[in-house]
Amino acid sequence: MTRRSLWALPPLALLALFFLYPLALVVQQSLRPGTGGTSLQPYADVFASEAFREALWTTVWLAVAATAGCLILGFALALVIAFVPFPGARAVARFVDVFLSFPSFLITLALLFVYGSVGMANGLWTDVTGAAEGPFRFLTTPWGVLLAEITYFTPFVMRPLLAAFAQLDTAQIEVASSLGARAPRIVRQVVLPEALPALAAGGSLVLVLCLNEFGIVLFTGAKGVTTLPTLIYGKAILESDYAGACVVAVVNVALSVSLYGLYRVVSRRARA
Repeated sequence: MTRRSLWALPPLALLALFFLYPLALVVQQSLRPGTGGTSLQPYADVFASEAFREALWTTVWLAVAATAGCLILGFALALVIAFVPFPGARAVARFVDVFLSFPSFLITLALLFVYGSVGMANGLWTDVTGAAEGPFRFLTTPWGVLLAEITYFTPFVMRPLLAAFAQLDTAQIEVASSLGARAPRIVRQVVLPEALPALAAGGSLVLVLCLNEFGIVLFTGAKGVTTLPTLIYGKAILESDYAGACVVAVVNVALSVSLYGLYRVVSRRARA
């Protein structure tokens, strides 16, 4: 065994101990029904349940809708920061980097302070109108979860876009403008083609993150919104159905790994 192979052993051992072994235990537990033995019955039971199908659909549509919202909003905000001169543009761009380090529940908590049932918006409404309660109740619905996810994950799209815009040859924009092209046409024909790889990479990453998001759904307290991560939590903690929870976890991991593979492919092409 070469010295290079010996140096590879410690990280491989740590990977096997802290990642592969727990993952293998989850897969093993998913094949252990409550009656004992090894069987695919837990998979059959979970796949046949209405709760799993609803959670899978909710997870997919929320992730796709949030990704679409992040792409649209992130592209628009990145355009303004990169190409519209205004005081503090550089500070805003730096804040995007800082925002990426914020935990997701912090953004959700901020939205609750503003739009929650006893938040600032409802409090202002009741003070002005004298009504018993305010009209803003959407945070406890799927739309509240969607708003929180778009708010939190949009900077993950903006960061690669700002990097791509920084490398864009501004001479192309100046030539197009001198030839009489208006801003929408310049964005469509000059900026957008250069931004597509960054959009694809950022969108793929956001899709993976939204698919596995747990804190936002939990902190909004949205009624009737059950995603795969919250279904895992419910089965394991509330129902003590560990085999069922592990089945859902295996499905969630399979989806995440597939989408992460897509993200890696898109990122590699974006850097090429």
